[in-house]
Amino acid sequence: MQMKKCRMCKSSKLNLILDLGHSSLSDGFLTKNDLDESETSYPLNVLICKTCGLCQLGYTVSPEKMFNKNYPYDSSTTSYGREHFHNMGVNICNNFNLESKSLVVDVGSNTGVLLSSFKLKNMKVIGIEPSDNVASIARKKGINTITAFFSKKIAEKILKKYGNVSVLTGTNVFAHIDDLDDFMNGVKILLKSDGILVIEAPYLVNLFDNLEYDTIYHEHLSYLSVKPLKQFCEKHKMDLFDVEIQKIHGGTLRYFIGRKGKHKISNNINKFLKLESTKKIYSDKKLTEFAQNVEDHRSKLLKLLFNLKKSGKTIVAISAPAKGNTLLNYCKIGTETIDYITEKNPMKIGKFSPGMHIPIFSDKKLISDKPDYALILAWNFADEIMKNNHHFKSNKGKFIIPLPFPKII
Repeated sequence: MQMKKCRMCKSSKLNLILDLGHSSLSDGFLTKNDLDESETSYPLNVLICKTCGLCQLGYTVSPEKMFNKNYPYDSSTTSYGREHFHNMGVNICNNFNLESKSLVVDVGSNTGVLLSSFKLKNMKVIGIEPSDNVASIARKKGINTITAFFSKKIAEKILKKYGNVSVLTGTNVFAHIDDLDDFMNGVKILLKSDGILVIEAPYLVNLFDNLEYDTIYHEHLSYLSVKPLKQFCEKHKMDLFDVEIQKIHGGTLRYFIGRKGKHKISNNINKFLKLESTKKIYSDKKLTEFAQNVEDHRSKLLKLLFNLKKSGKTIVAISAPAKGNTLLNYCKIGTETIDYITEKNPMKIGKFSPGMHIPIFSDKKLISDKPDYALILAWNFADEIMKNNHHFKSNKGKFIIPLPFPKII
């Protein structure tokens, strides 16, 4: 569905920032049998609302096509990710003095990694997860998980059965939601008077500064920054009362939202508003510069890979994150360049990457085959990936980190 109005303020003043062409769904990994069928691709372009400043996709794919029983993302795959979510849960409990048995709901709870940390702090937890395959993993961990998309109707059912919520979280979820008004109406139904909504999403400033255009894919409908989110909260009579920077995913902001007047407004809000103004992230000049930098990056990366192949070197890729598929599809990097991809996530091993159809094997193949170069697609976890694959380096293999500029390690 083509977007005609802003997801937050409903303005029709939407301007094109970046066009990445048509792309397959980034988490739509294929089986061998799927390769015989036609594969659907969708427009992948980014617009900015000239009224409120929200950057957002110009085309919406039905969420049922992306978040289903075959959803391959597991938020607990990396130790860095597990540590991040553990610390998040503990810090929220401590900083807001949550009483034992307070109710915490996580929207898009995945395998329950964040809720597990709240459970360790003796909280009652409920997960809302539309993809039943990962929800079932959470249930095996003892995490009460409802298979559904969060909405006002689901919020009413939870309220009736479990009561009000002290904390509602959504990590890398809020930016996936098309109907943000329905989401916020559900939040207002569920939260206690002093309850808090805590969301995380990659920060637009980092996306521009570090050229993180691979973060752009169909699941990510919005590219958040403080200015439009603050205005959106005010529209719903809510306060964005604090913001924290997190290192995960190349630069993430953690936003704290509560009912109007219930929480002291942190100086961090003005600090980030000033940063966005100083960086001029809403200006036409900045947006045009970003689009040009994306094109330039594609040329540099393709030149590096072409020269390596020309000199007879073998190249594979490590990790198959959704963001990696944006990079591969936009740059048109296929099996003529990348022999295969290796992974540790069993839900992806044995399948093929969407769009470019590169086969995916276990990380063990990296050790047995001893290729010359490995392109790290999950560059946001590069340190952990290189540490886990130290044998590859011992065999004189070299890593390629693609962003913010291609470099060999």
